[in-house]
Amino acid sequence: MAPAPPAVGSLYYFTVLWEGQSWALYGRFVEIQRPGKVEYTWVSEGTKGVESTVRVTFEGRGKETEVTLRHLNLPDDELGRQTEWGWAHILDSVSEVLAKKLASA
Repeated sequence: MAPAPPAVGSLYYFTVLWEGQSWALYGRFVEIQRPGKVEYTWVSEGTKGVESTVRVTFEGRGKETEVTLRHLNLPDDELGRQTEWGWAHILDSVSEVLAKKLASA
């Protein structure tokens, strides 16, 4: 069964395997403005169980799209910095995959 599309107020939960450890992530969608913005809460071990907020915006720039991701209310400690690094790694990976797809199209 396919997951339901996100809707304001709906919950999400998933796990990520990173460096041999399973990390549980969960929250709820707060705002969805298709196609330009999604905002959701985020709770994980990295936030020490405190609800934080992820805001992602998409802005057209000619044939390209600028993606801006802000993760608010992260703890100012090693886990918070690892979360920031994780987002940078994910966005770089997505950018590489999309660039390869465009090059082969």
